[in-house]
Amino acid sequence: MVSAPQKIFRIRREYNTWVADETLEDYALRYTPRTARRWTEWQVANTAFGGLSFLALEAIGAAIALNYGFTNAAWAILAMGVVIFLTALPISVYAARYGLDMDLLTRGAGFGYLGSTITSLIYATFTFIFFAVEAAIMALALQMAFDWPLIACYLLSALVIIPMVLYGITFISRLQAWTQPVWALMLLLPFLWFALVQPQMLDGLTGLSGLSSGSADFDLLSFGAASTVIFALVVQVGEQVDYLRFMPACTPANRWRWWFCVVMGGPGWIVMGMLRMLGGAFLAYVALQFGATAAQATDPTHMYLSAYTRVLGDYGAALWVTVLFVVLAQVKINVTNAYAGSLAWSNVFARLTRSHPGRVVWLVFNVAISTLLMTLGVLGALEQVLGIYSNVAVAWVGALVADLAINKPLGLSPRGVEFRRAYLYDLNPVGLGAMGLAALVASLAYAGFMGRWAAAFAPAIALLLAMVASPLLAWATRGRWYLARPREDQPQAVLTCVVCENRFERADMASCPAYGAAICSLCCSLDSRCHDRCKPADARAGVQMRRAVEALLPGRLGHGVNFRVVEYLGMFLLLAGSMAFALVMVYAQESLQAGTGSLKWAFIKAFSLLAMLSAVYAWWVVLANDSRRMAR
Repeated sequence: MVSAPQKIFRIRREYNTWVADETLEDYALRYTPRTARRWTEWQVANTAFGGLSFLALEAIGAAIALNYGFTNAAWAILAMGVVIFLTALPISVYAARYGLDMDLLTRGAGFGYLGSTITSLIYATFTFIFFAVEAAIMALALQMAFDWPLIACYLLSALVIIPMVLYGITFISRLQAWTQPVWALMLLLPFLWFALVQPQMLDGLTGLSGLSSGSADFDLLSFGAASTVIFALVVQVGEQVDYLRFMPACTPANRWRWWFCVVMGGPGWIVMGMLRMLGGAFLAYVALQFGATAAQATDPTHMYLSAYTRVLGDYGAALWVTVLFVVLAQVKINVTNAYAGSLAWSNVFARLTRSHPGRVVWLVFNVAISTLLMTLGVLGALEQVLGIYSNVAVAWVGALVADLAINKPLGLSPRGVEFRRAYLYDLNPVGLGAMGLAALVASLAYAGFMGRWAAAFAPAIALLLAMVASPLLAWATRGRWYLARPREDQPQAVLTCVVCENRFERADMASCPAYGAAICSLCCSLDSRCHDRCKPADARAGVQMRRAVEALLPGRLGHGVNFRVVEYLGMFLLLAGSMAFALVMVYAQESLQAGTGSLKWAFIKAFSLLAMLSAVYAWWVVLANDSRRMAR
């Protein structure tokens, strides 16, 4: 081992010691050690399963049933349930086996150390969209009961979640265990009552016609449109994985119990999810029969209020029971949404800024974004929002599943999942290329450039294309971009980190030539002074992009490219693309209430102005980075 060329400043050591305290951190940025997996298999599975309470399932089932008819909705729910189960299975197994959250899993499964930052943004977007949806449902229930201003109900529904998530799985596991029996009883009661007292309601449901399709018969286009909405739920496995990483190690003594709990807490969520979406379609039909409008029939609070009114025979009692049920269900899911979002944002900003103020900071940040979304009325545009989002999300999950379920068994990628910065290339073209290609093609299809058939099945195109492209790219690159250097086999089971001086398991440590000793994965991630000297030069993102451009462009043209301009274009496209995505989401909602003609041009003008500002800001960022590099 070479001698350490750097001095470790005391302020740095104190900072990392604070971050390493897992009382609040919950291993937000690192591998979950075996010593921290102190819960039983059943406790972990129950905690993961507790997030299934989200009432957006009923809202989705009701929306697609009313728009496309029950027949198309039922077949879409069944088909997507099978797809979600199969995609979630390998992700859940690898996460539970290696103790990794969604970001760490993605790093070593074809995306690279910095490449997975993009997928963490996708995942963080999922968490705050669904946090906003679920909190908005809870806020509407509170307003119905207490007649408070809606903005106050929004704030209460969001802020009450923060203290519950401060201590991570330690408190959340208890919360889910305490509330699970009560929630299950209140969920099943109205369905059991209708099955026993008014079973004829089920006969009418099967003949429900769609407002968009205008028919109760099966139609392939309507089936595809309904499937597009459900497809966005493939990312839900990420929230299951954030708990499954605490699953105890699989041993011969607990093998069958381990597998059952992993399947139940991982892909098994969609089994109940399918029943919940079908239940939402049924409750929407019941609400319509008793005089509700189509808008009310797709609101979970009105659904259950209508059902409980029939069950209890008294509107006042039904209102309080409904509000209690909605608040209980939404608290159970939003502690999971907030927890997952805090992990995702921690991973994003730790790599972008090389600093980490703590998971709690990003918890508050995620809740703040969700509160803003609520005020924009995201619930009213749920179907449109999920349709836009699902194309990118499905492309990511497809590429991830392909690497775990195809590339690794075939030897196209290394066995195991490497997540440490010290051993990874910044960018891996296998996962990034597969996801980018699939997302681009699917988005063009969804926008209508490939005809109405392709638009109806855009997420399916994204999934299939990503799963085909990933092994092809892994074969073409011969798996070169997975490991930047060979992994050392440390003899000790537990080592001390040279920077934070805490002790960690061998799987979380790496040898560091910059410090001349072993360093933990978190300190390695946050270090900004080593300049990746433990890896070859072509492991860095800038060098990788430079060589990619030189390889793609012919001869002298490739060598004559100004890479400062390339960096600028990349930054500009990232900023402009992010704003375009946000504006399209808002446009999808606003176009439901206003005409699309003038509204369309107003959004185009807004994007043009923001794009110009982005162009200036991107150039400023590039010049600032260049000055920092020159100073070093």
